[in-house]
Amino acid sequence: MDVFPDFGGVGGAADLRSIVGALLMFVLVTAVLMLIVCAIIWAISGASGNYQAATKARTGLLVAVGAAALSGAGVAWLNFLLDVGTRL
Repeated sequence: MDVFPDFGGVGGAADLRSIVGALLMFVLVTAVLMLIVCAIIWAISGASGNYQAATKARTGLLVAVGAAALSGAGVAWLNFLLDVGTRL
């Protein structure tokens, strides 16, 4: 017996998929832009001796990497759960 979620049973499932895909794209683009900006600020503030700004930029860089990793891991986790659901 195959059990799989019927995404067609929900009205507007195609629209929901496109909205989720667009939100994921915005999260990844924002994370990459944050990563670039924080790396530049970290380099400039570290070179000029402003260690407080360098610490905040390093924290922002780590947050951007974490956001990108979590958004990618969320998709992988959902695919894993759907795969496990088909085997039950």
